[in-house]
Amino acid sequence: MHFVALDVTTESADELREMLTAWTRAAERMTYGAEAAPGGAVGLGPYGVPTDTGEALDLPPSNLTITIGYGPTLFERFGLEARRPDALEELPGFMGDDLDPATSGGDICIQACADDPQVAVHAVRNLIRLGFGVVSVRWSQLGFGRTSSTSSSQATPRNLFGFKDGTANIMAEDTAALDEHVWVAPSDVSGEAAWMAGGSYLVARRIRMHIEVWDRTNLQEQQDIFGRGKLKGEPLGGTDEFETIDFAAKRMDGEPAIPMVAHVRLAHSSNLGGVRILRRGYNFTDGSDGQGHLNAGLFFIAFMRDAHKQFVPMQRALAAKDVLNEYIEHTGSALFACPPGLGPDEDWGTQLFGR
Repeated sequence: MHFVALDVTTESADELREMLTAWTRAAERMTYGAEAAPGGAVGLGPYGVPTDTGEALDLPPSNLTITIGYGPTLFERFGLEARRPDALEELPGFMGDDLDPATSGGDICIQACADDPQVAVHAVRNLIRLGFGVVSVRWSQLGFGRTSSTSSSQATPRNLFGFKDGTANIMAEDTAALDEHVWVAPSDVSGEAAWMAGGSYLVARRIRMHIEVWDRTNLQEQQDIFGRGKLKGEPLGGTDEFETIDFAAKRMDGEPAIPMVAHVRLAHSSNLGGVRILRRGYNFTDGSDGQGHLNAGLFFIAFMRDAHKQFVPMQRALAAKDVLNEYIEHTGSALFACPPGLGPDEDWGTQLFGR
């Protein structure tokens, strides 16, 4: 994964709209494994400036997907105020946050995912190139090894603490759950904001994991923190990863099998009034922190119908009680509105501006 947040630097609505239209054409080509523009790498001759950077030449499409989103700040400009969905409000601060403004927020985001990291980076690089003079990079994040399964055909992957992550995630095959929890319904938006129907809100949180401290913690404490077994991912007190969690189960000493401050208990929908989200995060390692520790963690990405009704109450519960907080800290945060898929005669420019 290559994720980038951008600031819009132009004051011209026409330039922004034209860039989004150009992005649509380039994104469509690159997802098919073609250059960002026909003959873009070398086809313009020795004295022409290439319109494709070339590092993906000879590489297959690698299942490249490109997702874009719009931040709340974008709608304060360009006459877009009436087109901002009501749910697109900045996220509040949470207990324990240590957010860096330089790695938070943004007017626009691009998320490129592919089986080959070079293909993902090529996609982001070329969209940024097309946006020269219109947008500038605010922050970016590379990630690897998705940390949640999103299909019943996938095995549950592990995070950098070694635990299976996202066992109870919404799966692609569960279309009813997607409609209820992920996709923005037509009834959620009105007026000029109706373009967002069928889209989804993306929450991005950069979570630093203090892995050196974790690596000196005994196995039982690790399992109590998550509320699951490390080997198979079964809820404590159970035997199978996907069995219904029994939060009333007791240990031999009469204490809850799943501690009251365990991550799985606090994050489970049954303890959050039915709140669910679609998790799609990635691991990351960004060198060292300058103090002899790896700068590593989870780049948490989740999609949902309304972040303020779903993510906010979930994160408040976790921030207040989750014992996992002793080993992590949230250092970046952003919210974006990801538009629905495009029809054959649409592009991102006309979709956003409505003309």
